[in-house]
Amino acid sequence: MKRWIATGLVALGAMFGAVGTLHAAGTSFPMDKAPHLTNDTAALQNGAKIFVNYCLSCHSASFVRYNRLTEIGLTEKQIRENLMFTTDKVGNQMIAAIDPKQAKAWFGAQPPDLSLVARSRAAQMSYSGTDYLYTLLRGYYRDPNRPTGWNNVAFHNIGMPHPLWELQGERKPIFEKVVSHGHEAEVFRGWEVVKPGKLSEAEYDRTVAELVAFLEWMGEPAKNDRIRLGVWVLVFLGVFTVIAWRLNAAYWKDVK
Repeated sequence: MKRWIATGLVALGAMFGAVGTLHAAGTSFPMDKAPHLTNDTAALQNGAKIFVNYCLSCHSASFVRYNRLTEIGLTEKQIRENLMFTTDKVGNQMIAAIDPKQAKAWFGAQPPDLSLVARSRAAQMSYSGTDYLYTLLRGYYRDPNRPTGWNNVAFHNIGMPHPLWELQGERKPIFEKVVSHGHEAEVFRGWEVVKPGKLSEAEYDRTVAELVAFLEWMGEPAKNDRIRLGVWVLVFLGVFTVIAWRLNAAYWKDVK
């Protein structure tokens, strides 16, 4: 059964490809703010399910092992029965189902590992990696001029087809041409629904937000623990500062 599912995921993986330049010349598109869900266990669990079903067919997360998903509230039994399509051992890395040689032959390059994609995008851009991913996965539209049939308002001439198109459906962007400082540019004004998907717009946005939250969690699974620990450290330092201040006053009270 697992082998059959893995085969299906490989077929789905043919949808993915290499990416092109980030921003279209003359096109202005702001990044949307991604909801912060890394403290929401249910959201991370659903994000893991979406990642395994729609991304892991081509994109590995080799820095993460399946058994680490117990940190988001899943048992090893749940992981084996619901998330392990590309391996039989819960301690193995999350490796893509696609063969690297086939990926290179089909796409010209092997699809990138997504373990640190949220962190790497944040390091390269002036906005957060989660905002970029959230906007990207909600910015696809049909483009018959592209080899894959898809383009993206946030990543012009993207090489990766829309992995969640059945959920979102098909949309058409509405651009308005404006002249600024003597240069003509296209400004995004909204969307026109061409074909509805399985999910409503609000449901799809939530699905993408949960997937992005899982990608953020994979990049630094200990982030929430580090933040909580940092709060307690600051509280301790604050209390210790008061104690040190009073001790200093007591030691020097008789010195004139």
